[in-house]
Amino acid sequence: MGEKLTQKGMDTLYMEMEIPLCSLLFDMEVLGFCVDTQMLETLNHEYEKRLNTLTKEIYALAGHEFNINSTRQLGEILFEELGLPSGKKTKTGYSTDIEVLEGLEDAHPIVGRIIEYRKLQKLKSTYAEGLLRAADPVMHRVHTSFKQTITATGRISSTEPNLQNIPIRTEMGRELRKAFIPGKPGQILVGADYSQIELRVLAHISGDQTLIDAFRTGQDIHTRTASEVFETPMDEVNQAMRSSAKAVNFGIVYGISDFGLARNLGIPRKQAKVYIEKYLERYPGVHAYMEEIVERGSRDGYVTTLFGRRRYLPELQSPNYNIRSFGKRVALNTPIQGTAADIIKVAMIRVDEALKQKRLKARLVLQIHDELIVEAPEEEREEVSAVLKACMENVIELSVPLVADVSSGRTWFDAK
Repeated sequence: MGEKLTQKGMDTLYMEMEIPLCSLLFDMEVLGFCVDTQMLETLNHEYEKRLNTLTKEIYALAGHEFNINSTRQLGEILFEELGLPSGKKTKTGYSTDIEVLEGLEDAHPIVGRIIEYRKLQKLKSTYAEGLLRAADPVMHRVHTSFKQTITATGRISSTEPNLQNIPIRTEMGRELRKAFIPGKPGQILVGADYSQIELRVLAHISGDQTLIDAFRTGQDIHTRTASEVFETPMDEVNQAMRSSAKAVNFGIVYGISDFGLARNLGIPRKQAKVYIEKYLERYPGVHAYMEEIVERGSRDGYVTTLFGRRRYLPELQSPNYNIRSFGKRVALNTPIQGTAADIIKVAMIRVDEALKQKRLKARLVLQIHDELIVEAPEEEREEVSAVLKACMENVIELSVPLVADVSSGRTWFDAK
């Protein structure tokens, strides 16, 4: 295997990134992340109360009681009793997955409550109760398992419990971060996350001059894209334009289709197609990259990150259109998301080395894709913040600057 790694140009990736990371991740697993069990009990109680209220409201809107967790019963209520427009009925009944429900949210007030009910139930069972079960009884620390070989793009994943998946888009989800605290009095948490790392990697890999200029001059990239796509001066771009541009920016990184963008933005497919066409016209380097990387993936059978990590793509040769389309999206995204994943892995190793070299007591406790969390004594706050920023921003020299935003506080919520 050593010979194969050398032949395929992945020996440096293995020896200088993945192997040093093994012992660091082991240290992080053993140390764990402390949780405030009293706060988790309180949150669990609040979730319970809100779920009871929602249950009564859903029953009232349906006209009778039923099992909200039963897909079959819910489908009958929504599509037969309330007469909402349904998708195709299968042998097992109507689909009531989140996409279906979000498409019906404006059709009846019951739908919004069912969506909230499901989200709350996940917060309660997976996180509030799950973290209470997972925390060790003496130190109240949660010891997740980090996996280096699960995701095809090279991202680190976290299991039992998954600490990378804590929802942050809802107020109640964000509250959960307040339950993550330092292990001892006199300690704080210092957090640092990369600002738009995937778009910066895209700018570098594609060599698109407009994108590079935007990052070099410190412009807000979503406002700049809105200005380009909507042909509007930057100072006249409104919030709705910026939100649409943000969806296009991130959608392009994931090889989004006009159908996908239309669904995300709630606009006609034709309009979404115009947005994508305008984007590719204004960012010709990105357009050229998208065509070239798919062609290279088809020719070589794989694509690589800037650090040489490979992802093989037999899907690109499939006679099935849907499988081939998936292969194209993967070919577009892997060099970008995979490079971003490699960058933060190297940053973790550098941060750990620097903390030990400076004889600081601070230690890494968590990595969440483009974010690092360090537990540190209060008196090390400034030094640890400087270490995080320097290590994260100087991992690799790209044609655009890497930017890490650092913050600190008594909880994970404050350190974000």
